[in-house]
Amino acid sequence: MTNEMSTDQTHTAESLETAKWLLDIKAVNFRPEEPYKLTAGWASPVYIDCRWVISFPEARRRIVKMGIEILQRETDLPGTDYIAGGETAGIPYAAWIAAGTDKPMLYVRKKPKGFGRDAQIEGSLEEGKKALLVEDLATDGGSKINFVDALRHAGAEVSDIFVVFFYGAFPNALGALEETGVRLHYLCTWADVLKVAEDGNYFGDEAIAGVRDFLSDPVAWSVAHGGKGAD
Repeated sequence: MTNEMSTDQTHTAESLETAKWLLDIKAVNFRPEEPYKLTAGWASPVYIDCRWVISFPEARRRIVKMGIEILQRETDLPGTDYIAGGETAGIPYAAWIAAGTDKPMLYVRKKPKGFGRDAQIEGSLEEGKKALLVEDLATDGGSKINFVDALRHAGAEVSDIFVVFFYGAFPNALGALEETGVRLHYLCTWADVLKVAEDGNYFGDEAIAGVRDFLSDPVAWSVAHGGKGAD
C-alpha cells in the first residue's frame, strides 16, 4: 500500500469488520472542528483508542483472531520465537496473540530501566531468536522504530510489526519502517473506518466531510490546524 492513503482504497472483509467493531464500541472519534494533537505532532480530525478494545470481549476475540490470520498469511509465524508487546498499549494485544499462537511473550519498555543489554526488555529473551513486535496502532512509525531498536540491541531478530490500526495517511510511514528492515502488518486504516462510518451513518455529513478533507491531504490539513508538517 502507498504511504498516503486514498479514501477509495480497496477494502477487505477483515478491514471492514475491524472498522465496524471499532465504531460499534465507540473507540473512534471524529472531531474536525476541534482537532486532536497526536503524540507524533500531527493534527488530526480523527482519533482512535485501540486500548478501548480490552473492555469488549467479543470485539477483542474477533480482532485478535483476524490479526493472527493476517500474521499466518503474511509472516513466518511458525518461525517466530517471541511475541513482543510495546509499552503500554501493545502489551494486551501481544498477550492475546501469544496465547492464541502458544508462543512466549516479551514486552518492551519505552525507556530503559536498570542496567545491561536487556534493560528495556521484560521476559526471557534468548539472543538470536526472532521476535514479532505488536502494538495497538501506528501513525508515522516513529515509536515502532524505537521498540525495534531496543529488541535488536537485546539480541533479537525483528523483521515484522503488527498493529490493529494504521493511520495510512502521513507520508513515508511505511518507507521509514522499510528502511529499518521491518514490514508493517495491520487490520484497518482510516479509509476503512470512513467507509463503514459513512455507510452506517455513524457520524453526520459535516464530520464525514471533514475527515475526507484530512485524508485528501493530511500534511496540509495538519499544518492548517496547528500540527506539524512534512519534515
